[in-house]
Formats: sequence, structure tokens, C-alpha cells
Amino acid sequence: MAFRLKKILITAGPTREMLDPVRFLSNLSTGEMGYALAKEAVARGYQVSLVSGPTNLRPPKGVKFYPVVSALQMKKVCTELFPGQDGLIMTAAVCDFMPVSPLPHKISSRKGLTLKLQRTPDILAALAKQKGARVVIGFCLETRNLIRRAKEKLARKKLDGMVANFYDPKYRIPFGKRRVEVHLIDAKGKIRRFPDRSKVRIAKELLGWMKGLRSYRSPSRL
Repeated sequence: MAFRLKKILITAGPTREMLDPVRFLSNLSTGEMGYALAKEAVARGYQVSLVSGPTNLRPPKGVKFYPVVSALQMKKVCTELFPGQDGLIMTAAVCDFMPVSPLPHKISSRKGLTLKLQRTPDILAALAKQKGARVVIGFCLETRNLIRRAKEKLARKKLDGMVANFYDPKYRIPFGKRRVEVHLIDAKGKIRRFPDRSKVRIAKELLGWMKGLRSYRSPSRL
């Protein structure tokens, strides 16, 4: 049964993987893209659940907000919310590694330290396996071979679309409120390039693009 896309789960920001009570592994994500998407989606009448790692941003009015810190916490919340959604946009920059054994007390700075790390769960790939009629979009950031790597991730994770960002610390920095260049890639490999756009504008373009990626059927009728 055909239906209108109504409920969207959006993830945003970084995760923090704690080494001890005060130190952590993370990345440069600020959450700006995910929060812009959430705000625009609410403005368009969608019911939005926003799962966010630590940022300095205020959740947009009208969203259901779920703050998390670690990848494991984000996985738990997203896994619980996903069955009730019509779509997922995974903008969160989930830290790829976490310590095998976080220490319960602050590590002494007078001692050397060897970290033993393990991979964090691939939240996006795990949810995409359960997507059914839901539309699932991922984000990737690369420092080389942008399109090839983005297409590989899109196919490997069986997504409906991938938003690809290029990062060069000298010339092209996509973090924060900066204007960005993105490539929207669908499952057939078709690419739409948007150079030098604000994240507010990208949010508008992405949500319009998302509606055309699949013909929707109610998840309850799968």
C-alpha cells in the first residue's frame, strides 16, 4: 500500500568513546548537518526523532530528542526507534574505534599508555539489513577517492542513498557552519553534485531527493 513518508529518524553529531572518566576518542563532527536536516524535516511536516551525540547545538523545536554519548548508546536507541520509522538519515559521525577496556579512574599523565582498541558497531549497516520498505541514507566523509569509496560503502551496506563529503584540512573543510560541496548518490549510481551550498540548503535538497529514492510501503505491511 502506497503511503507518504511521515516519520524520519535522524542521527547527528559525533560519538565519544571514553578512555577514562575524562578522556575520549572522537572526531570533528559538530552536528550542524543533522540538526539542519531535523529542523527542515519538521518544517515540512515530518515527525522527526533526532538521536545526537554531544554537540553545542540546541535541538530544533518539534523533534523528539534522544541525547547519547557513545556508539553503543546510539546503537541501542536507534535499534529501538527504527521499527516505527519510515526512513533513516544517518548523518552521525560514529567514532570507528573504542577502547577494549575503559579505565575507571583518570589515567596518570606520568605513565606511558598503550591503547587496545576494537571496532564500534556499524549501526547503519545493521539497520539497513532490516529496512524493508524504509528508505535509508548514509553519510560518508573521505580524504581520497571520494566517489569510488562512497559507492562501495553504499553497495556494501545496501543503502538507498549516500551523501558523500570530501575533506582536505587545507582547502575543503566540511565541519561546522561552513558551506560545503556534497554528492548525492543513489543505489543505481546516479550522482547529483551540489557545490558550495549552505547546510540549510543541502538539507532542503536532500529531503526532496529522499522522497524520490523509493516507492514507499507501510512497514507494518511488510
